Amino acid sequence: MFINVTGVYVPQERVHNNHFLEVNGLTSEWIEQRTGIITRSKAKPEENITTMGLDSIRSALPKLPYDITDVDLIISASYSPYDTVATAAHVAQREFNINKAKSFSVSSACSSFLNALEIVEGYFSIGKASKALILSADKNSAYSNEDDPKSGHLWGDAATAFFISKERITEKDQQVIDIYTEGLGHISKGPDAVMLRPRDGGIMMPEGRDVFVQACTYMPKNVLYLLEKNGYTLDDLSYFIGHQANMRIMTNIAKQLNLPEEKFLHNIEELGNTGSVSSALVYAQNNDKFKKDDLIAVTVFGGGYSAGACLIKC
Repeated sequence: MFINVTGVYVPQERVHNNHFLEVNGLTSEWIEQRTGIITRSKAKPEENITTMGLDSIRSALPKLPYDITDVDLIISASYSPYDTVATAAHVAQREFNINKAKSFSVSSACSSFLNALEIVEGYFSIGKASKALILSADKNSAYSNEDDPKSGHLWGDAATAFFISKERITEKDQQVIDIYTEGLGHISKGPDAVMLRPRDGGIMMPEGRDVFVQACTYMPKNVLYLLEKNGYTLDDLSYFIGHQANMRIMTNIAKQLNLPEEKFLHNIEELGNTGSVSSALVYAQNNDKFKKDDLIAVTVFGGGYSAGACLIKC
């Protein structure tokens, strides 16, 4: 399958680390040293994952090489829904008159985008769809508790739109060579490590240390698995994109794999942890720099636990 075009929406507001000194006692230096975050994006009160998702679609439309009404599968990938009944996928279907599409939402914490991508692969393989739209977005600020010194300072808001086709449409299309995801609820702290309970504390990460350890294990492991499976080595990788949870995770993985830092793409220093959209967002934001035959690895780890990776050839 092939990525045709991508769209991005990032709210304009940035919340600097200094904001948290009076809120939860954390200094800017402490936050940056432990997370790599300096600012984080924050949506307006009237914005939500649906409005942000629609804006990301609009940013992609001028580049879309076919009519948006040709899309026959729409998936919203998020863990912070604005509406659990009328999902972002259904609203997008109505807004853009995509009348023949199957529409639904999926959620697997920060793995949600890759789970949606694998679902698209499945629909394509059984002949039930040929053109798909994935909307990935999270409005973490709707649920985060800034008073929480463990994780209240981490979160950002953003959205992306990925248009994907079963067959190549143009020479600029980027091929998804392979994708792999896994549920890991049975390992270590599992479902108790990160949670979002809207009526009981919002987003919480009581087991941040365990999340760090598991992310440092499974994100590189799944990339290595896909590289070997498809006849590549680490030397073939042009860029490595990991879930934007913590820059120390990326530093750890760089040392594990002995990869130069310039191969790692990131936006966490400006946007914070944008959740399930984070790795897809980095990909979309850097799309213009990718050259023909570049090989890009995207890998994620999500609370709950879950993980996954994919390989993309430009």
